[in-house]
Amino acid sequence: MAGVEATQPAQGYISKTNSVPTEGYDKKCIFCRIVNNEMGTELLHCDEEISCFRDIKPGAPHHYLVVPTKHVGNCKSLSKEHVPLVKRMVDTGKEILQKNNVTDLSDVRFGFHWPPFCSVTHLHLHVLAPASQMGFVSRLFYRLNSYWFITADQLIELLNSKGETN
Repeated sequence: MAGVEATQPAQGYISKTNSVPTEGYDKKCIFCRIVNNEMGTELLHCDEEISCFRDIKPGAPHHYLVVPTKHVGNCKSLSKEHVPLVKRMVDTGKEILQKNNVTDLSDVRFGFHWPPFCSVTHLHLHVLAPASQMGFVSRLFYRLNSYWFITADQLIELLNSKGETN
């Protein structure tokens, strides 16, 4: 896993691909660079809000990373206002699975590594399928109910509860 790198986004960066100022771009963030087509990584989905690409070290036969197109910090930095974003990330993950002929959504894992256990500080949803075919090490890295991995549903529940406690 790569080291955690805390950086501030460089506002107003000009993307190499479209020459439009990109708000929320962090030139030191590997995922920002992937989304801006600076790394040669195939984007399976890309729009103004969400992007998706294959994980470089797949933990399952289908392992995708769904990220906000603009730089957003890790899941600990999110608030209740981010719930629609997280839901859209999950929906995009489901769409990518369906495009790749994964139809059994009961054998899929959607989740986030909980800081400090995330290797990249850009918010990213792991989409793994079929979960039943994950190897021993992957079952540890993406283990349910652990200190280091939280499901998308758990994160949404946590974010929704943040507004109720204030």
